[in-house]
Amino acid sequence: MKTEKGSVTADVTNEEWGKIRSARRGLLVYFAILIPLTTIGYLTAMQIELFILLLMWAPGLSAICARLLLREGMADISLRIRGRQMMKTLPFILLFPVGIGLFAYGFAWVTGMVQFVTPDTFVNASPAVTFTVLLVMQMVVGTLVGLIGSAGEELGWRGYMLTRLIDARVPYPMLTSGIVWGLWHLPVILAGNYYSGPYPALSVILFMITITAFSLIIGRLRLVTGSVWPAIFLHASWNAVIQDVFDASSSGNNALLWTGESGILVALALVVAAWIINKRSPFFTNLGGGWLNGNGGNQKII
Repeated sequence: MKTEKGSVTADVTNEEWGKIRSARRGLLVYFAILIPLTTIGYLTAMQIELFILLLMWAPGLSAICARLLLREGMADISLRIRGRQMMKTLPFILLFPVGIGLFAYGFAWVTGMVQFVTPDTFVNASPAVTFTVLLVMQMVVGTLVGLIGSAGEELGWRGYMLTRLIDARVPYPMLTSGIVWGLWHLPVILAGNYYSGPYPALSVILFMITITAFSLIIGRLRLVTGSVWPAIFLHASWNAVIQDVFDASSSGNNALLWTGESGILVALALVVAAWIINKRSPFFTNLGGGWLNGNGGNQKII
């Protein structure tokens, strides 16, 4: 059957068109729940910090509600932890934020763009030892604690929205998902509560670049493994390492201009990393096809 409904212009079968319509219906329900739930999350979180967890779980709760209302089930989300697959991705999950941090923040510290400060910890040692101990602790303990919040976001963003964007034949679904993810964060940036540097407009642009590039990486990891768990762990690892170690070790008037999620150097590092990874890096290729096998088809997903 040939159709030109929506953005679909290729020859599709009745079964494929049914899948497209189902995905589009799922996205409609998902966003219909996500928008008011996010609004409530922001209003409450700005009053009581504890409610930030509700905000982080808005995407996940929206996805769960959409699945229940549309009777879609949970099979495609791959909640089963695959031990061998998880072990393959674990080094990347733990070391990727460290690599980005050492490149972006390390360059800023060495050149004097940003001042390195010793973060307040229970460790009474030299700055180098204190930083190393904090880094290792956050890589392990911080990541595990961060799973509580990152699971809420990833069950929605990569566990539901991304795959529905692909099935709905939305052009450049991975790029689109990154833009949506970035826009979702903008209220706290515009309010000056989250990585808002000395130039708010520039902070917004750089943050959108950073979050979209990171989305291409975390989305690729979710698709090639066929499981949402690596995305959950990578999200938690990023927050624990970048925010609680590298950001905590940075100071100065221009710290948020050069570093942080709205910093020039972090945005540049992630763009380069996203380009390398999405050019079929050997590591991601060797993970296997995952969700892409039989689901994504030959569709251009970047």
